[in-house]
Amino acid sequence: MNRILLQILFLILLCINFGQSDAKDRYWVFFSDKQGVEFDPYTYFDEKTIQKRALLGMSLSEYTDLPVKDDYISEVRKISGDVCVVSRWMNAVSINVSKYNLDKINQLPFVIKTIPVTMNAQPAAKKPFKPEINGYIDYLRTQQLESMGASFFENMGINGKGIRIAVFDGGFPGVDTSPVFNHLRENNQIIATWDFVKNREFVYSFNSHGTSVLTCIAGMLEEKKFGMATGSEFLLARTEVAREVLSEEENWLAAMEWADKHGADIINSSLGYTYHRYYQRQMDGHSTIVSRAASLAAAKGILVVNAAGNDGDNFWQVIGAPADADSILTVGGVQPAHGIRIHFSSIGPTYDGRLKPNVCAFGEVATSDAGKIKKAFGTSFAAPLVTGFAACVMQIHPEWNNMEVYNEVQKSGHLYPYFDYTHGYGVPQASCFTVNKTENEPSFFFSEDNDSLRIVFISEDYTEKDLYKEQDERQAHNNYPSGENNESISTSVVHNRYDADDMYMYFHIRKNKDNEILKRYAVVSIMPDTNYFSLPKNELEGNVVQVFFRGYSKEYTSK
Repeated sequence: MNRILLQILFLILLCINFGQSDAKDRYWVFFSDKQGVEFDPYTYFDEKTIQKRALLGMSLSEYTDLPVKDDYISEVRKISGDVCVVSRWMNAVSINVSKYNLDKINQLPFVIKTIPVTMNAQPAAKKPFKPEINGYIDYLRTQQLESMGASFFENMGINGKGIRIAVFDGGFPGVDTSPVFNHLRENNQIIATWDFVKNREFVYSFNSHGTSVLTCIAGMLEEKKFGMATGSEFLLARTEVAREVLSEEENWLAAMEWADKHGADIINSSLGYTYHRYYQRQMDGHSTIVSRAASLAAAKGILVVNAAGNDGDNFWQVIGAPADADSILTVGGVQPAHGIRIHFSSIGPTYDGRLKPNVCAFGEVATSDAGKIKKAFGTSFAAPLVTGFAACVMQIHPEWNNMEVYNEVQKSGHLYPYFDYTHGYGVPQASCFTVNKTENEPSFFFSEDNDSLRIVFISEDYTEKDLYKEQDERQAHNNYPSGENNESISTSVVHNRYDADDMYMYFHIRKNKDNEILKRYAVVSIMPDTNYFSLPKNELEGNVVQVFFRGYSKEYTSK
């Protein structure tokens, strides 16, 4: 009996060891060169891509555009048995390979490194569509657009026409049938689709997140708009799977190259990769493949709009990838009731101290999924609102390149030139592109005494003269909002209570005029009977204070 048990145990151990030695994992394989490859850009690129490169004065045969060497791919395939994704931009392929064969691949003379990837996928069920819009959701729908001044664009007939937008997400169920997208289907505005998980054209299944995102860019039901770019063209790419796994980044990179090939003017990515796989120190704009790809797309003339993320309530107090990338328009979320950061919106800056987010929009929105009109929360939906806005700006100014649009959208933020690490420059305003700009009347002035800097609010019954006569001083807050005295991580004070009579003052403290690294910043409720707000001078020495209140912004430089 013991002998039989030992034989069974031996066979089990043998099977386990065999299974482990033959197990395959997903890897990126990076190559050393592209020497000798041939490339005809006129047959590879869409005409829009060729025109964009010409406008930027870029070569149509950049090194990153050249194909990966077939010989290198063939040699890797001989060992691994398959090749999943080929990336021109990164000069790499992804493969499924056992550890034994991976060691053999790493010994090839043209392989410079390998990086692990994993993958998983699960489908989502379809639902019948219900077109009802209740009162609050309809109110929210109008406000998410009017907070950005959408009527200014609409009155000019601007709807993003002629602009091609690529959307990367987890699926687009219902986009092929929902009445919210009738106009896109009837006018053939969906130019191309690709599922990078299943390697096929069909993208109208799996996660409805992409459907909700597309709604916030271009959705429209019976003339009721959910987004501003109802006239744009679209490239729909499924890159996400059911769980947060590394293959999503692999798919994201492949989708970037696909979007560039098909003439994308804008890429909307409501996706982010943070503590599930990275350390905070890697959120520096270049440590991750997706952030590097996003920067490369910007260098190739594409405006990349990315959600800031929804990690503002947890320990991850830094913007994640690819929203950490330079030249990427990163979008935070605000509460519709008062325009201040919604509690979950991720907080900047990047790990290396660069300003993020750049702008913000509603983090609670009216949208749709495969089955109904609904309300949704997340910076995932703030980003597409800004994407639709940017498409309209591009339509108005076709002579601007992607970085000019990037800069002008920032400058249109309602807080500009004030900025902080939760709102960026604020909510973009269409009026900046459609009417003559006018300077707002001063709403406050600075006054000093021995111990404090006072921000004095201007009103009909309170003047600078009254400041010095007043005996019973009243301050908006007794104590200066607290926070870590750290130059790259600050605290934002957000008031959850909202009253129609309340007004909000924004301020930040930074080292000097040319330094964007904030030492501290806050949003403060100013009641109607408050005359001024004080900051202790001993915390201001040698710093710049910038204040925004009632549409007016001004700086004070401490000596």
